[in-house]
Amino acid sequence: MSHSHDHDHSDGHSHDHGHDHGHDHAQVDWRLNGVRVIKGDQLDTNTAQTPGMNRAAAINLARVGAQKIWAGTVNIHANAKTGAHHHGALESVIYVVKGKARMRWGEKLEYVAEAEAGDFIFVPPYVPHQEINASTDEALECVLVRSGNDAVVVNLEIEAAEKPESVYWVDPIHKHP
Repeated sequence: MSHSHDHDHSDGHSHDHGHDHGHDHAQVDWRLNGVRVIKGDQLDTNTAQTPGMNRAAAINLARVGAQKIWAGTVNIHANAKTGAHHHGALESVIYVVKGKARMRWGEKLEYVAEAEAGDFIFVPPYVPHQEINASTDEALECVLVRSGNDAVVVNLEIEAAEKPESVYWVDPIHKHP
């Protein structure tokens, strides 16, 4: 079966998408350097954290040798919110698996949008943001993918322009106001 991928694009250019990407296939041990499956109960919680959420790494340099991406899960308890933070030069994609997310962003977290199960959220580099679980009784479960293998998290001290009502992160360090 031939894998020639010469496409005639509407812009009139033809592109050869051959499969030789500079690898000497005879030298690669695909058993050790091929597809990896990371089981859901084997994620690594030893990654950068932000108050109010639990991040766990599935795909990163240490676990699978990923060079250009980081992927994992984020869980936020019912009625909880994270501290404000950004991810440096990295782009982030959040896929909502379960629950309802309320995203706030901006210098004073003055902008807001909501996403629910099945929705994707894109967070550009350096955007100050906060994730809020908009549900009072259901955990928010998300899958997170970033454009680099470093789990860059810069936690910020931001006095919000408006306080979300009845949404507080409470734990032994963060008392209810």
